[in-house]
Amino acid sequence: MAFRTVVIKSRAKLEYQLNHLVVRGEEERRVCLNEINTIIIETTAITVTAVLLCELAKKGIKVIFCDEKYQPSFECLPYYGSFENNKRILQQINWTNKIKGDVWRHIIIKKIEGQRDNLSKYKKTDEAELLNSYVNEIEHYDTTNREGHAAKVYFNALFGNKFSRGDKEHPINIALNYGYTILLSAFNRTIVSSGYLTQLGIWHDNEFNNFNFGSDLMEPFRPLVDAIVLNMEDLEKFRAVLNNLLNVKVTIEGKETVLNHAITSYTRSIFNALNNENAKQIKFMEDYEL
Repeated sequence: MAFRTVVIKSRAKLEYQLNHLVVRGEEERRVCLNEINTIIIETTAITVTAVLLCELAKKGIKVIFCDEKYQPSFECLPYYGSFENNKRILQQINWTNKIKGDVWRHIIIKKIEGQRDNLSKYKKTDEAELLNSYVNEIEHYDTTNREGHAAKVYFNALFGNKFSRGDKEHPINIALNYGYTILLSAFNRTIVSSGYLTQLGIWHDNEFNNFNFGSDLMEPFRPLVDAIVLNMEDLEKFRAVLNNLLNVKVTIEGKETVLNHAITSYTRSIFNALNNENAKQIKFMEDYEL
């Protein structure tokens, strides 16, 4: 199974040859496509051949392009990810509000529990107890917005009262958003490869967001990124740390694996829960190792 995240940091030409990614820069390097799950292109001084992009799409390899500020700007997704595309899309369109709201409730419960656990780990006891009380108040579709209330308490407790998620130029936010983008990319890849549409979410429905569904499913995994950023000794090196995000060791269904594989298991369990109208079928990540 693919396990490598390839990061291109300097001027190069990327080509395809005999099932390999060929990177022609100051040195020539080759990586077998079967080993790659994601390619992150951090520089704009890159030339990519069309044949390489087509081969990457066939294998479901995610390609993330960064802008001149080294921030993720856009990604490549294949049109067709499964031979059952039509069947899956019809299923997705027919998911009822009842099951979508129930699945969203479970997702938000798990997200806030993850935030609570982060606060508990760093001795923010009062705030952790407040988030725990929010968990018991979450309703269908989170109509009382416990997620929003929890976020305000959580980020101020974790990163300081002066910290605001609205400050896009803050070094912590830059690092968080970089990690969240890698997460989103991994979810989008699994959604597309399973034959579903990334545009049709169960809660997110922004007409300008092509990744509403991925934005929904990634929510319980955000606290992992938060913990990694909080533990960084040097925020200026956040890319080097977060580029290895998908290889972080985690536990799901009582078994240790890497985050990339856990995302696949969790996402497929979400599809089963929605199709079978049973939110109890969701298999969440249980723990992680930093």
